[in-house]
Parts: sequence; structure tokens; C-alpha cells
Amino acid sequence: MTALDFSPAGGATPFLPRVLRQAGFEAAVALRNGEQLLLTLLLPALVLVGVTRVRSLDLGTGPRPALALGGVIALAVVSTAFTGQAIGTGFDRRNGVLRLLATSPLGRSGLLAGKVLAVLGLVVVQVVVLGLIALPLGWSPTAGALAAVPALLLGVAAFTCLGLLLAGTVRAEGTLAVANFVWVLLLAGGGLVLPSPLGPVAALLPSGALGTAVREALASGTVAVGPLVVLAVWAVLCGLACARWFRWE
Repeated sequence: MTALDFSPAGGATPFLPRVLRQAGFEAAVALRNGEQLLLTLLLPALVLVGVTRVRSLDLGTGPRPALALGGVIALAVVSTAFTGQAIGTGFDRRNGVLRLLATSPLGRSGLLAGKVLAVLGLVVVQVVVLGLIALPLGWSPTAGALAAVPALLLGVAAFTCLGLLLAGTVRAEGTLAVANFVWVLLLAGGGLVLPSPLGPVAALLPSGALGTAVREALASGTVAVGPLVVLAVWAVLCGLACARWFRWE
């Protein structure tokens, strides 16, 4: 007597397609959310126009439009990878969505991978939109701008882990308040858009490292090794902390 096979016809969907579908779903939800669009696109666009036009603001040494765009792209990464991810994941956790998805064929690793890929996709959209806005403001794209790619990848990794750590350890309402408050603090003095008054201290923060690396890449086409090392250390430490303390429900 042979054992009965109740598996779906054609076998289970491979891991990668499941992750890509989840990433597409996460990105689509974010793009349809008005509050998310305000945070990830509208506010960075307004900041870009403002810091480019207000000459009294010290952006550092280099072409002003490029420095402004670099800083605002760094801000956009934080908006999507940290603030948006923390708030969305926090409320998914409160509503039991994370627990259900974690027990589905997608699994915990697939769910986290889908979130990271969704953030990367949204960052690409942000870079394109902000770049188009920067063109009439005086920015001229060059091949040297590709030097920002390592900083963006490490920035997404570090701030996504930070966002998930916050969402997985704090109640949803607290996550909402803390994530928005931290976003304002980093915009004001974290070294994202403008050089931070904290000086060497800001250089050791992920925000200061990301802002410096992206601004230098767009302004001069150089790869800032020091800030990349700082971002890599933050990404590893936050990833380990997230793996240790993240709670699914």
C-alpha cells in the first residue's frame, strides 16, 4: 500500500519566488499608503528644494545641488528603512500578522528577506524621483554617483535592522512615537542632510556615516571608506541584536 501524497500539484513554490512576491506586496502596500508616501517621498522632496535654495545653510565643500541631493537621499533611506519599516512592522506584530506569516510556507527568514528587498525597491524609487527633482535645481548626474551604492546598501541594512529591532521589542504605539521622534532628531542633528554640530560623535552614528558617505559620493565621486566601516559595524551589531531580542508577538 502506497502512502497518499497531499502536496500541491507541481510541488511547493521555491523560496526565492515566495520572497519576491512578499517583497512586491510590502512595496505595493507602502506605495499605496498616504502617510508612508508623505514620509518617504514628499517630505524628502520638500527638504531637497529647501536646502538647495536656502544659501545660508552650510552643506560642506562641493557642488551645492549634489551635496543637497546626497543628504536628502540619506534622509530618504532612513525614512523608508527605519521609520516606515518600524511603524509598519510594529502594527503588523500587534495585529498578529507577523505570527501568521512566520508560520506560513514563507517562514521567518522569507518574511525578513521580503521586507529587506521591499526596502531596497522603495529606495530605488526614491533615488530616481529625487534625482529627477534635483535636475532642474542644478544637479548634473555623473558616473561618480555610483560610488554611493555601497553606502546605500549598508545604510539599508543598518537602518532596517534598527527598525525591526524597535518594532520587535516595543509596543506598536511606542514604536510609532519613537520612530517619528528619532526621524526628527536625525534630520535636525544626525548628520544626514547637513554636517552635524556633534562633530566626531555624529561620525560614529549610522546617520552621520550614511549622510557623509552619500554626500561625498555625489559631490566628488569618492568612496568614503571610514563611514562605510561605521555603517557595516552598525549593520552587524543591529542584525545580531535583532536576531536575539526580536519578538514575533
